[in-house]
Amino acid sequence: MALRFKLIFTWCMVFVTVTAIAQETFSADAGDTKYREDQFYVGITYNLINSVPSDIKLRGLSGGIQFGYLRDMPINKSRTLAIALGAGVSFDQYGSTLFIGETADQNTIFTGLSNNDINVVFDSNRFSTAVIEAPIEFRWRSSTAKDYSFWRVYAGVRVGYTYWYKAAFVQKGNTVNQTDIPEYDRVRLNTTLSFGHSKINFYANYSINPFFKDAVTTNGSKVDFRSLKLGLIFYIL
Repeated sequence: MALRFKLIFTWCMVFVTVTAIAQETFSADAGDTKYREDQFYVGITYNLINSVPSDIKLRGLSGGIQFGYLRDMPINKSRTLAIALGAGVSFDQYGSTLFIGETADQNTIFTGLSNNDINVVFDSNRFSTAVIEAPIEFRWRSSTAKDYSFWRVYAGVRVGYTYWYKAAFVQKGNTVNQTDIPEYDRVRLNTTLSFGHSKINFYANYSINPFFKDAVTTNGSKVDFRSLKLGLIFYIL
């Protein structure tokens, strides 16, 4: 999965660079009073986890990439306000000390790998997801038909469905992969906020619903796993 992330990230950056050059090249002609803004997006994030037991920490690679298309629909005459609807895909990894396995009778195990009672040595422990998303945004921007360097603030929600996920634990002489976790909620609901000027835009994404339903660690702590993703997003016409 790490190699897949690197390949997708590389292609996303190439796409952003080429499209940004093209946008600069053709913007001089942009006098259309029916213009639309920012219909493609590519983003990179650093992923944090929240609402987990105090002994669960981030460890290792925790990041994500996303890309997609939004249909920009201005709602005022000056076209500075708009609603946008679209579709996209996000790939995320969360490296942490939360081990996810199962018992012999196929019940899920959630265990903290580093606390007062347990101190497990391991190489990596990651939870990875691939999610199809439907973003909805309310948009404000200071753009005009001929100005491609403007301020923007976009707030919205994303409804997603996880079509693939895996918990992968690796230590010397032992590998555990879990791709069937009944507690995992495949439906993902997130709030989003992006703001910035020109090509530099900051991005935040927070999970409304927890990743796992009724998940409890082996020492009785509730696993109300939620993500906070912070990073940069690039919008393209």
